Amino acid sequence: MPDRRRQAEVEPVSQPVSFDPAEVGALAHLYRAEVYRSTMWRTRLDQTTNWSIVSTGIALSLSFASPGASPLPLILVALLVVVFLYFEARRYRYFNVWRARCRVMEKEFLVPLLRGEGACRNGRWNLLLANDYLTPSFHISGIRSIGRRLRKNYAYILVVQAAAYYGKLAIHPDPAQTLGDFVSRAALGPIPGIVMVLAGVVFHGSWLVIAFGTLVVEHRARVGRNPVAGG
Repeated sequence: MPDRRRQAEVEPVSQPVSFDPAEVGALAHLYRAEVYRSTMWRTRLDQTTNWSIVSTGIALSLSFASPGASPLPLILVALLVVVFLYFEARRYRYFNVWRARCRVMEKEFLVPLLRGEGACRNGRWNLLLANDYLTPSFHISGIRSIGRRLRKNYAYILVVQAAAYYGKLAIHPDPAQTLGDFVSRAALGPIPGIVMVLAGVVFHGSWLVIAFGTLVVEHRARVGRNPVAGG
């Protein structure tokens, strides 16, 4: 005998059924709760971005503080920014769940009310939302989350860091006269300058690949996506 609850999860109703006043009130409270959760997680996203900006600013001050200052702080802060990016991407996956739920209720519940059409459960959006509560899961992968945060915030921070690092090698404390001078300034202890320069190119090239590669994936995923998946 088929599970009736399972059937209700996947089978849309044949005729739209309007919500009664009590159900409308419950949905309103649910919407407020989801907005609150998305706002709190949005604040947590802003915190890691702020930490990255402050850390980069401190590294810039240290690296250009004196003619003999080392570019090492810029290298260390680049690694620190990657750690913050990982933290923020993980938080964004949670934020995306709450944001997507709010968007579904705004589009399918509040918009019809504002138009005077009345809210109804048509067996599509309400069941998708119900299933999302029943079996919660992240809507995007970790790598896509990293790509989104790169394109929104961290690409700009890393570009500033890269410009500061290679700019210091080129002009601080005096302009490099030859390519050899430029490379030799990048030497860090026993590590040759050419290794450090190439490592920087690989480092910054990798996040560019992630940012643009996930952008292509995002465009492909927009076709036929689940409305609750949060674009």
